[in-house]
Amino acid sequence: MAYAAGVDVGSTQTKAIIIDEQRDIVSRALADTGANVTAAAEKVFQKALVAADIGEEEVEYVIGTGYGRYKVTFGNKQVTEISCHGRGAAHMFPKTGTVIDMGGQDSKAIRVNQNGEIVDFCMNDKCAAGTGRFLGAAAVALDIPLSELGTTALRSEKAVRISTTCTVFAESEVLSWLGKGKKVEDILWGVHQSIAARSIGLLRRVGIEEEVTFTGGVAKNSGMIKALEEGLHTRLNVNEDSHFMGALGAALFALDTIIASRKPAVKEVN
Repeated sequence: MAYAAGVDVGSTQTKAIIIDEQRDIVSRALADTGANVTAAAEKVFQKALVAADIGEEEVEYVIGTGYGRYKVTFGNKQVTEISCHGRGAAHMFPKTGTVIDMGGQDSKAIRVNQNGEIVDFCMNDKCAAGTGRFLGAAAVALDIPLSELGTTALRSEKAVRISTTCTVFAESEVLSWLGKGKKVEDILWGVHQSIAARSIGLLRRVGIEEEVTFTGGVAKNSGMIKALEEGLHTRLNVNEDSHFMGALGAALFALDTIIASRKPAVKEVN
């Protein structure tokens, strides 16, 4: 049995997935990226090996992806996170037409065909207003753990309109509404709606096709799922592996390479 692996080095967290020849997920691992990107990549790969109960020599091919993909020094190749998220989303949800990938520092809208190949994409990489960083600023201002933002926001009865589109000023606006007596949950729901609106704007630029799949770390946030679904008027494809979609796509590309290497060379007939 041969195995393939994908390591997705994100700005906030690093993920690894190992799959077998049937394209089934054998193991997954997650760790904070931190300052030493190379060490983070090695750490999650080793954790994934332990979880799979296999040796490093049994993994025939490793592909690195994410912003730190070139720091996956033990990898055989690098593939962009856009291609990997598209491939992973189409594998997990075969009817995927559009992908919204929301991470710690940027957001991406990706349109794919039925094979998971990229048709078009758009990135929000110059401003963090539509990303997890914007949520992080609100979490700091309200002194609430990131993991509780979504569930807190869902208790809202009336959202506060967040006017700023700049993460730098997000904290001050949140504190201003708090000082005016607005409820924490109403402020947070407003933050989620603001991020969703910017993300939907990205999706419209590439074309919103059925079905829409949500990937990236922010896909773990129940409030963001609801805000996007209300804005798009559709159900999102999302599951417990949405956070690992980039790593999954990388592993699938790695398996493609393994399978292609086994095909006998075609002899030319003179």
